[in-house]
Amino acid sequence: MNFFELFNLEAGYDLDVKLLAERYRQLQRAFHPDKYASGSESERLLAVKKSAQINDAFSTLKSPVARAEYLLNLVGIDLAHETKTLQDPEFLMQQMEYREHLEDVQAMSDPFPAIVDFEKTLAQEQATLQQSISQQLADAAYDDAANSVRKLKFIIKLNHELERLEDQVTN
Repeated sequence: MNFFELFNLEAGYDLDVKLLAERYRQLQRAFHPDKYASGSESERLLAVKKSAQINDAFSTLKSPVARAEYLLNLVGIDLAHETKTLQDPEFLMQQMEYREHLEDVQAMSDPFPAIVDFEKTLAQEQATLQQSISQQLADAAYDDAANSVRKLKFIIKLNHELERLEDQVTN
């Protein structure tokens, strides 16, 4: 049973996160290990395993990157253990520009307005990549989807670095 089947959801990149959370709560109530505290050892062990599977499935499906990687894994493309680097010169140039911009923002005396602007840029980039991934997966363009996932990982990582900078500025 794959993670989508576990939550009784149609397999696909676009999913209703509220419905996912609702089904997660229902499954956790049904299989919570405390519910089997007075059961046999095998029932308690089974409940613990099922609960762990539900948690793993939920964290995978709620994350846009993990969900895309999972869908690609279902068709035989494993991005989680790859060492391949992206060979898109245009994106590599954009990465360098974003990195330089982040360094420029860090050096500013009042970086907060630039941080906010950069967050908007990265949010737009992330939304565009997620739309691309959705369409590429729907079109079975798996290699293109894998490249978009690699780009999305970079954008999310950069956004985390920007959030850390924002925390430093606001504290």
